[in-house]
Amino acid sequence: MRKTIQLHTEPHVVEVGDVELLFEPEVMGDAFVDAYAELAEAQKAKGVNLENLADADPGVLRKTLRSVRVFLARQMLPESAELFTRLDVVVGGKVVGSFHDLDEAEEFAAQHPGALIRDVLRLPTRVVAEILEWIVELYGGGGSRPTTSSSASAVGSRPAGMRGTAPSPSKASTRTRGR
Repeated sequence: MRKTIQLHTEPHVVEVGDVELLFEPEVMGDAFVDAYAELAEAQKAKGVNLENLADADPGVLRKTLRSVRVFLARQMLPESAELFTRLDVVVGGKVVGSFHDLDEAEEFAAQHPGALIRDVLRLPTRVVAEILEWIVELYGGGGSRPTTSSSASAVGSRPAGMRGTAPSPSKASTRTRGR
């Protein structure tokens, strides 16, 4: 008996508007899990729950979204990664500097009154989140997230199927005995 397993050789493509982002055809499992674990640990250290970004502080959220972009860029081909992570510092509608590191961009912007930092490829948060979900499914083996240390992952959903037959706490507390 023989089994043949094919390796992908063509890049995976995400089309966002008129932009194509090219992802590595294959990412080695250990490299992907390590990158995902780094992302999860960074978010945990910042107190950010990637599953619930609505409750995050805006400054922390900005850094969180940046770390998600950096994680995704690690899975991309170089040209797409460069576009996806490039930040422009803009003053009065004019680009005065371009960076890939948020801290460097912030430091530069602080020296230019009225400067704004903008992603070159501006995307709604939901789009970045959708790309993240797709990449985790694609490279993480088809599950909802790759296996990481227990401290880096959220509690999983209840397994599907019938619930237990024990009485619910509300029923147990309202029953009267001996009447």
